[in-house]
Amino acid sequence: MSLYLIILLISLAGPLALSFEKNLRLYRRWKYLLPAILITMVIFVTWDIIFTHMGYWFFNPIYNSGIYIQKLPLEEYLFFLVIPYACAFSFYAVQFHFPKFRLSEQWTKMLTFLIAAASVSISLFFKELTYTFVVLLVLPVVLLLSYCFAREVVQYYLAIYPILLVPFFIINGILTGTGIEQAVFDYNPEAILGTRIFSIPIEDMFYNFSLLLLPLTLTHIFETRFKKTKNA
Repeated sequence: MSLYLIILLISLAGPLALSFEKNLRLYRRWKYLLPAILITMVIFVTWDIIFTHMGYWFFNPIYNSGIYIQKLPLEEYLFFLVIPYACAFSFYAVQFHFPKFRLSEQWTKMLTFLIAAASVSISLFFKELTYTFVVLLVLPVVLLLSYCFAREVVQYYLAIYPILLVPFFIINGILTGTGIEQAVFDYNPEAILGTRIFSIPIEDMFYNFSLLLLPLTLTHIFETRFKKTKNA
């Protein structure tokens, strides 16, 4: 079994088992959450395939199964199912147990537009660095759409995201080379700033922000529309 797959299985085991916990009962949200994750997966896998073909990042065959589809190892496809699910579990668990742990509407509005404006400005400044440029343009799009269609989600997400960074630094740290001889995947230095936290390119924090927020937003939209249709 590859190291990449082992990391994914460990990441999924706890959240999946606890999804049936009698109070949280995340499994009841699966009919909204799983389609949301699949839609997010299609978007980010397409991005992944394009950037891999363009040589902006690459995967170390030592640490994956050797099964490739469009130059992406099988584990990379599973990544976009496992990590959003695991983080969605963490998000809903914090939201359930600490319902007041969210930003006010005023702070949410201010931070949303501040983050969006800063992200666009910085992306234009580094437009010659492809990954940096794209990831900083995607973030405000996802954030502003989320603010428009799932404002309550953004209120919680902006408060909870620093907590989600803890498993992010552990998992992404290992995948990008922390504690192992070589990285599971790495980046073309011409496409990124080169600033890293441990072994993690700083851009991954913004990539992760969008990757985790989008399925939460879509889940909220699907769930809200279902309830409206049911009550109509």
